[in-house]
Amino acid sequence: MLRGIQVKISSQARVCIGRFQRPGHRYFSRDLNVDRKIIHCDCDCFYAAVEMRDNPTLRGIPLAVGGRADQRGVVATCNYEARAFGIHSAMSTARALALCPELKVVRGNMEKYREVSARIMAIYADYAQLIEPLSLDEAYLDVTGTQRCRGSATLVAEEIRQRVFDEVGIRVSAGVAPNKFLAKVASDWNKPDGLFVLRPEQVEAFVKALPVKRLHGVGAKTAQKLERMGVHSCADLRAQGEAVLVSRFGRFGQRLWELAWGQDERPVRISRERKSVSVEHTYAEDLPDLAACINALPVLLDSLAGRYARLSRPADIAGAVVKLKFHDFSQTTVEQATRASSSQAPDSGLYARLLQEAFGRGNRPVRLIGVGYRLSEQTDSSQPDQLALF
Repeated sequence: MLRGIQVKISSQARVCIGRFQRPGHRYFSRDLNVDRKIIHCDCDCFYAAVEMRDNPTLRGIPLAVGGRADQRGVVATCNYEARAFGIHSAMSTARALALCPELKVVRGNMEKYREVSARIMAIYADYAQLIEPLSLDEAYLDVTGTQRCRGSATLVAEEIRQRVFDEVGIRVSAGVAPNKFLAKVASDWNKPDGLFVLRPEQVEAFVKALPVKRLHGVGAKTAQKLERMGVHSCADLRAQGEAVLVSRFGRFGQRLWELAWGQDERPVRISRERKSVSVEHTYAEDLPDLAACINALPVLLDSLAGRYARLSRPADIAGAVVKLKFHDFSQTTVEQATRASSSQAPDSGLYARLLQEAFGRGNRPVRLIGVGYRLSEQTDSSQPDQLALF
């Protein structure tokens, strides 16, 4: 063993080395005292917050940003006063108004939200070179080795939150942790307008007690499956063993195993890979049959082609996707890979066949149709589909 020699290891090498460490062991990078410092910043009810900032009469009342109920609109986001009634994003506006008749619904203004987001991202850029935006209101910052705020990630997060409020008028919740997974969990811990810091020495106890429903990718159905297995916390996941989780959940079981030990070596990326592009439309009246759905395809496919053309760095198209939501709000998705990746869009005949298959699964009136391209690997950083809720 060599002694007295300083060793420098790249971030890529640390990722590879980390993959050879058994869960539960200290990461190699931690032994070299090169812990990462990741901040996850998330604006509280962003669209609603912007509207309340610009119109003080909207403060303190239940508020939602989204589409009109008479046009089958949906809620893009809502403030905490509205959430107290059980309202949440992607809920139909009609349902939201049924839960809270006093709910104030305002139409979104994406141009304004993008301008506010740009100002916030500019503040982040004063503190980190590695910034990974997840949406207009959410981003990861890697501040490892920062000289700002005496090198303290906690002080950096505090200063960012104060600056965003002072200069932009928006409240930000933040989480500080050694990796992206834990930073995202931490940012949600003290919402709204909160800061939660998870230091390396606190990770083990925190993760063991962490409810599995807090893990990224664990939705209601997966949570129910885990509950039937007697799994409620990450400690319970560990007790199941890696082989059991993989056999029950496949590749996602491997991911569950890693998260149960607090492992996440994903780097903060300046550019994010976009895996798909899609458009969807909710109809004012249900489409009664398959023929009506097929008649609606040309307009949707034209819109999809236009959205694809506007990507800053369009990737090759690797597949076609069709999504249907039936009148009872049940939904299904069908997709098919294309023979070879290219910029050539799949023909309308393929979408008609996929639509026929999807409709056959429900065989009842349709309220929403979505069409999309599955993309091959690329690096466009366009905003996610939440924006289509408007």
